[in-house]
Amino acid sequence: MERGLSLTPVAGVILFIFGTVVGSFLNVCIYRLPLNQSIIRPRSHCPNCGAKLKAIENIPLISFLWLKGRCGYCGAKISWRYPIIELLTGLIYLLVGWRLGMSYHLFFSLFFVSALIAITFIDLEHFLILNKITYPSIIIGLLATQIPGQMPLRSALMGMFLGGGIIYLLLVISPLIFGKEGMGGGDVKLAALMGVFLGWPKVFLALFLGAAIGAVVGLSLIGLGRAKRGEYIPFGPFLSLGAIIALLLGDEIIGWYLGISDFGFRISDFADFGFRGAV
Repeated sequence: MERGLSLTPVAGVILFIFGTVVGSFLNVCIYRLPLNQSIIRPRSHCPNCGAKLKAIENIPLISFLWLKGRCGYCGAKISWRYPIIELLTGLIYLLVGWRLGMSYHLFFSLFFVSALIAITFIDLEHFLILNKITYPSIIIGLLATQIPGQMPLRSALMGMFLGGGIIYLLLVISPLIFGKEGMGGGDVKLAALMGVFLGWPKVFLALFLGAAIGAVVGLSLIGLGRAKRGEYIPFGPFLSLGAIIALLLGDEIIGWYLGISDFGFRISDFADFGFRGAV
């Protein structure tokens, strides 16, 4: 992984604050995009009473604490999702900046993780991975290859076709093997997006990690009685988590793996647990 200038403490604080601001915008996207609403107009308002929020009521994290988690006009509870996404985005921005340093690569990586955060929370709530997020993100990722120091276009295209192709293959064969769909078209597009920004072999690592983490979480939910065997859960969040890990630690993990093994992965049989494919 090519690193830029080291992140100073001041730059880290600025990056975290910027991440919380982006997280506030992502909250708007996560709420409005599945409903086919504009993310520009109207300006932020209470979904319960419709009151327009003042500037001070839009300050990430602080406004939630100041309002004590309730609308200042009608008293309706504000979902904890809003500060969680703001805090999560800020922390991920800080972590990515610490790992990559200050560079053009950092800018596009922050865009990538922002898209993954939006995809994750929309998929968790609606079982959807929206084309209006994946398609523009893929285009931006491909355009980024034209900037010196970024991933070559050939590597991005290879990652896109390999990532999307693997999930598409699973989509086709899962009904034949397990008797039900294991993926959806949205997962194919998400994997293609991951390949554009990660290239290969990191996209392989991201897919493997996503499947492994998803299987562990799914089997744990079954063991705890929180889910039934064969019950579907959204797969996008696990793919997104795998992608973030591959972005941050991909070089180290792949280097470690090649140092202790011959070539190839061994993927466990996850037939007892189904993933809900996003369309």
